[in-house]
Amino acid sequence: MATNTQVPIPLRRAPQSGQGLQAEPRALRQVAPQQAPDVEVVVPVYNEQVVLEVSVRRLNDYLSAHLPFSYRITIVDNASTDDTWNVATALSRELPHVSARRLDQKGRGRALRQSWLASDAAVVSYMDVDLSTDLAAFLPLVAPLISGHSDLAIGSRLSRGSRVVRGPKRETISRCYNVILRTTLRAKFSDAQCGFKAMRADRARELLPLVQDCEWFFDTELLVLAERAGMRIHEVPVDWVDDPDSRVDIVATAMADLRGVKRLITQGIKGYPILDQDVCSVHPDDPYGNSATDIPPGLPRQLLRFIAVGLASTAAYALLFVLFRGVMSAQIANAVALVVTAILNTAANRRFTFGVRGRRRVVTHQAQGLVVFAIGLAVTSGSLALLQLLNPQAGLVVELTVLVVANLVATVLRFLLLRSWVFRAHLRASTQATQRPANFGDPASFVTPDSRTTIASVPNTVRNES
Repeated sequence: MATNTQVPIPLRRAPQSGQGLQAEPRALRQVAPQQAPDVEVVVPVYNEQVVLEVSVRRLNDYLSAHLPFSYRITIVDNASTDDTWNVATALSRELPHVSARRLDQKGRGRALRQSWLASDAAVVSYMDVDLSTDLAAFLPLVAPLISGHSDLAIGSRLSRGSRVVRGPKRETISRCYNVILRTTLRAKFSDAQCGFKAMRADRARELLPLVQDCEWFFDTELLVLAERAGMRIHEVPVDWVDDPDSRVDIVATAMADLRGVKRLITQGIKGYPILDQDVCSVHPDDPYGNSATDIPPGLPRQLLRFIAVGLASTAAYALLFVLFRGVMSAQIANAVALVVTAILNTAANRRFTFGVRGRRRVVTHQAQGLVVFAIGLAVTSGSLALLQLLNPQAGLVVELTVLVVANLVATVLRFLLLRSWVFRAHLRASTQATQRPANFGDPASFVTPDSRTTIASVPNTVRNES
């Protein structure tokens, strides 16, 4: 059960849904003790007794001086085992714009879901307790939401105007992850994981019941759902300095994010409102078990789909290599990363590029895919061996650059071998399928009403968070 320590805050009434707010002089804003704030800032924390007080006081001072809207800061303690909760409650008693809330389970997504759903503010937001993001970006973050222009706003460390200070490992992982999101989930936003976001409260109440993840992938899933629902997402370039004392486990978080991406792709195929539903429809009379939209009409469409899968695979490969390189040699890290991405790449190309469904010949296809992988391993390992021969002192960035280029070359060979060898029999069958009656491939002839799933029709799958 979550417990609350709420302090009555003298704030102005929030507007009704869809109406903008007008900035008021401070003397006019601090009236009506029981009325709701314009903005609520949630600060999720876990074992942050050292930095919590300093960060919250700094945040409160900044908002008091620079934010022309009424606000509340809510500290959400995610089952901390140190003195974090005592620090939070002391701050809530001392500072009139600060409240505290304690959960008995960990998870940033869980903290945000419970706090945002319980909020009476017009705009809900959150930021990391380390305040890595310059607070000057907060007003540009919430202003488009308060005015009614946008539905959701995110800080972006990858926008052109951003200024970011962090190590090459985090930078590489972040960019690779966003490439994966763009190629696999067709995401348009530039930075999913920056801990600096805000959302209109009415929109949050619509989307949060659909978000399943309770931890770090929560942000990505929320943004993908918002895009699919047609909501307007506002991006703010931020100045961001990496926290050297961060509690985030990079490897565990990255792997959890990749599992989350896989889940969204799988749910999209099964009818979850992430991917287009046409590609999931199967004609009941099709002896091959494929819909017409799953069978690319020719080489151009196959090539485009293969490129998309290849880009995602390359990004996943680079991410895995960086993660594994810290605990093993470059050659072993390269081999392991290639094996994992080879299996995923074959499975993705089997379904999306060449339209093969079902379990028939899946083992054969994977075995042939591993043969193709061996060729790719020879190309990439050979390039790495050549690099080490020419420059034994080459660093991680140089190694990664050479391997990515070599992997792209291997990808081209992979497409040719998949098309001319691994899936050759299926492509012949697909060609024969085009000889069927003209109306056979008309989606209107086989798409059922249930295949046009909308956000509103998806059942509530929120986990028990108490």
